[in-house]
Amino acid sequence: MTRPAANSTRRNGTVRCAIYTRKSSEEGLEQEFNSLQAQREACEAFITSQRHEGWVCLPKTYDDGGFSGATMDRPALQQLLADVKAGRVDTIVVYKIDRLTRSLADFAKIVEILDARGASFVSVTQQFNTTTSMGVRRDKAALSSGCEAHPAIRSSRKQPEQAWRRRNV
Repeated sequence: MTRPAANSTRRNGTVRCAIYTRKSSEEGLEQEFNSLQAQREACEAFITSQRHEGWVCLPKTYDDGGFSGATMDRPALQQLLADVKAGRVDTIVVYKIDRLTRSLADFAKIVEILDARGASFVSVTQQFNTTTSMGVRRDKAALSSGCEAHPAIRSSRKQPEQAWRRRNV
């Protein structure tokens, strides 16, 4: 896969990172600390760890609380993709790939949008990273096995919230 020339922001050494979070149900969203916040915290820490590469976290939030990952019809996802198309986002950062989508076909659509703008995608808890050409090839091969409802993904969804509760109880 070929990538378009890097945009001017990347030439200046800055990689603008947008964090996308999603939770299927509205249960618990009213809590002081919920899974959307736990996902965001983990993504922010990852972006900070990449500061030496010029990564910066955009302040805008893209949170879809109460939306299924089985469809792309989610307000924050649509806004995020519009911002990618407009050239305002270089890298989408998610906690886990199934937060972005649970459909291989939808993931392919998202990657197509990213490719058109020279943007990329990173899952901080899984080895999905399209910021390099090697990552793109490896990740497409891994995704061909399917991202829909993998048991390991399902069983680990509550880990960030549980870890936060252990630290802050």
